[in-house]
Amino acid sequence: MSGVRHHIRFLLLAEAVLCAATTRFQDVLSPGRTSATSYKKLQGWYTDQNKWNEKLYPVWEEGDPRWKDCWKGGRVTAKLTTDSPALVGSNVTFVVTLQFPKCQKEDNDGNIIYERNCTRDPPASQDQQVYVYNWTEWVNNCAWENCTSNHSQNIFPDGRPFPHYPGWRRRNFVYVFHTFGQYHQTTGRSSVKFSINTANITLGKHVMAVSIYRRGPSAHIPVAKTSAVYLVTDLIPIVVSVFQKHDRNISDSIYIKDSPITFDVKIHDPSYYLNNSAISYKWNFGDGSGLFVVSSSTTSHIYTLQGNFTLNLSVQAIIPVPCRPVIPTVPLPTSAVTTEASSNSDSSTTVESVEDNPDEGCHIYRNGYYSAGISVVEGILEVNIIQMTSIRTTESQAENSLVDFVVTCQGSLPTDVCTVVSDPTCQVSKSMVCDPIVVTDECLLTIRRAFEEPGTYCINITLGDDTSQALASALISVNGGSSSGTTEGVFIFLGLLAVFAAIGACVLYKRYKQYKPIERSAGQAENQEGLTAYLKNFKAILFPSNTEKNPLLKSKPGIV
Repeated sequence: MSGVRHHIRFLLLAEAVLCAATTRFQDVLSPGRTSATSYKKLQGWYTDQNKWNEKLYPVWEEGDPRWKDCWKGGRVTAKLTTDSPALVGSNVTFVVTLQFPKCQKEDNDGNIIYERNCTRDPPASQDQQVYVYNWTEWVNNCAWENCTSNHSQNIFPDGRPFPHYPGWRRRNFVYVFHTFGQYHQTTGRSSVKFSINTANITLGKHVMAVSIYRRGPSAHIPVAKTSAVYLVTDLIPIVVSVFQKHDRNISDSIYIKDSPITFDVKIHDPSYYLNNSAISYKWNFGDGSGLFVVSSSTTSHIYTLQGNFTLNLSVQAIIPVPCRPVIPTVPLPTSAVTTEASSNSDSSTTVESVEDNPDEGCHIYRNGYYSAGISVVEGILEVNIIQMTSIRTTESQAENSLVDFVVTCQGSLPTDVCTVVSDPTCQVSKSMVCDPIVVTDECLLTIRRAFEEPGTYCINITLGDDTSQALASALISVNGGSSSGTTEGVFIFLGLLAVFAAIGACVLYKRYKQYKPIERSAGQAENQEGLTAYLKNFKAILFPSNTEKNPLLKSKPGIV
């Protein structure tokens, strides 16, 4: 009997030793970390206490010399990116991208090819490309159902078979992800993208680790490891962009008095979790103007006073959610309720308030906050070009055409002026001149600029100080260095205008004048008619052969 007991103890001890020596996912993916058993299960993920098939998926520590020979042409690296921070309840997305050594890339069939002359500008031709790996050649003639020699290799580290997706043979890499005490495994090509829902993930920062293996006929070889930190929060992630028309430096938080400031709020919601939510924005600009609640993400405000102000924004989202089933409970004594609540409290658990409205359904509230300090100062608000004058020059000075620009501005006094000369479309810059200026009383100054060639130019004049700047533009036609002054140009313009006006008047007179017949009195008409008849009769007696014979042309009906 004692021998049997001794044998049983030996078996139990051997089993304990084997269990202790078993490699688990936690040991491979997060060595040295203790996995907590209180994690909520993620959909499609498994606990990292499962056994790892080390024979099929060998485990190499960092610094192992086998890393140098696992890939032809150099070391493969992996880049893991995430769209964190993620609002709890939304999805967080991860993208893993393999970066191959120089001159290597993945083709459409999933093979890695090497370009011998990849440094040349034109792409390498087909005869200059050499295949580095063709991992799927060993399964091309082997179907999924009847592959006896390699079927045992088409499994994940925990023994689960590869998913039979279309084109699964061309997915040459195995990706194993680990976070939150659980792992997820999948096959893919040189880039993999996947998302997880954060409803069961506690708030705070977490680490996502991934190990990548390349498939092989007898074993899958590790090629890269990487990790990234992601954040789960119950506050709506927001970014506020501020714009002001005449602000010289948008990053210094200094803005101009009496000029509108535009605030644009961007909510970081890449998974569109808040698409069906009612979102409101409550502004307090800190200048005593009160609270403003709007439904638009863009608003503007004008500060009428100088000084330092604190801007505060509160964003609230009302998110519709499925209503929880109502479970009737027996009321407990007050002391019992208090004891149960205190014993079940957990600071790491996400607490959310769900409001039940029979008419409108159930919803939860999420909030986001933004605060910033800004300074408001005097600035240049407007610039106007009120006069442009060509300067008379002698023949010896006719190399350049000189033009004086008289400029005024509103607001603070400028300290510098810049003039940009461009083509008539104001798109292509030809020259730029900047000068410091001293304006002590009134913003009225004359700027003289030289033009080497005649033509039409676009002129941009900018007046600025330390915090602001304003711009005025104009089109100008330059005739040449020896051209006359402003007065001669005005007279020429007026003369041409007078000629065009005269021509236009003549055309209008001929087109629209009315025909008016000459009026005669009744007596004059009778006398003239009788005289005409007497002369016609006298002519008919003297010249009978010339008498008109057409009765239609006779003046009176009775005359033949």
